[in-house]
Amino acid sequence: MRSIPVLFTVFVLILSVGCDTTPRSESKRTMLADDVQTAIAKFKAADPSIRKFFDNAAGYAVLPSVGKGAIGVGGAYGRGELHEGGQMVGYCDMSQATIGLQLGGQAYSEVIFFEDAAALNDFKHNDFAFSANASAVAAKAGASATADYEDGVLVFTMTKGGLMFEASIGGQKFTYEPK
Repeated sequence: MRSIPVLFTVFVLILSVGCDTTPRSESKRTMLADDVQTAIAKFKAADPSIRKFFDNAAGYAVLPSVGKGAIGVGGAYGRGELHEGGQMVGYCDMSQATIGLQLGGQAYSEVIFFEDAAALNDFKHNDFAFSANASAVAAKAGASATADYEDGVLVFTMTKGGLMFEASIGGQKFTYEPK
């Protein structure tokens, strides 16, 4: 069983080094901006009351497409934009590593709302990660009506496709680069 921790470590290193936070070309930045706007529209269509978070949060990060896969050891990666005051201020990405009973693959969108400047600044200073016990609200009609911030952060996810069986532990790590 020594190979599982070694594979897990290698996988985490690949995720953390293998991808750039800021898209390299102007066309990729434009494509990401379009994907972010499409994801925001889909979140608002799924639950119109989510608008209050977009309108009132100190900032929000939108990861329009996070890919996730696992066979015992798993990982996920997604790239997006950080918005503050309704304006895009930079790029962000998320890397996730998990271990446990899990099999499959899926894609989803994620929006992270920051209630106040302190939570937003933690994110902007790359001092932000979710532990294994962090939870997200599935975006669907009425879900945001009872959703509330925890430690200044609120997360919504929306499945795009795939199938994943999962009973695992792990965490998400975020990186931010100003534009």
